[in-house]
Amino acid sequence: QVQLDESGGGLVQAGGSLRLSCAASGRTFSSYAMGWFRQAPGKEREFVAATTWRGGRTYAADVADSVKGRFSISRDNTQTATLQMNSLKPEDTAVYYCAFGPLVRTSNEVDYWGQGTQVTVSS
Repeated sequence: QVQLDESGGGLVQAGGSLRLSCAASGRTFSSYAMGWFRQAPGKEREFVAATTWRGGRTYAADVADSVKGRFSISRDNTQTATLQMNSLKPEDTAVYYCAFGPLVRTSNEVDYWGQGTQVTVSS
């Protein structure tokens, strides 16, 4: 069993920045992926960004086209993933969910979800 502890989020004006963190605990993994999805009201949950960990180092990091150039993802050796969100837009408003699993590029590749944290961007 894996527990995901999310932090960050909140209210920010357009053009501002926020940082989300997600700490995974319960087990130690040598190969896995962590990332973020988001879901806006009335819309489906969509992929935002993910990083894959293999053999003790970051193997790959991907971000969705809709946030490329504004969002970035990183992780440290304590199984914590951080999503840095810059130049936020009102359309980035959503509940952001931390995800953990083998690939975490689609919802089918997620084994565990965080509880979700609200990000609201005002215009």
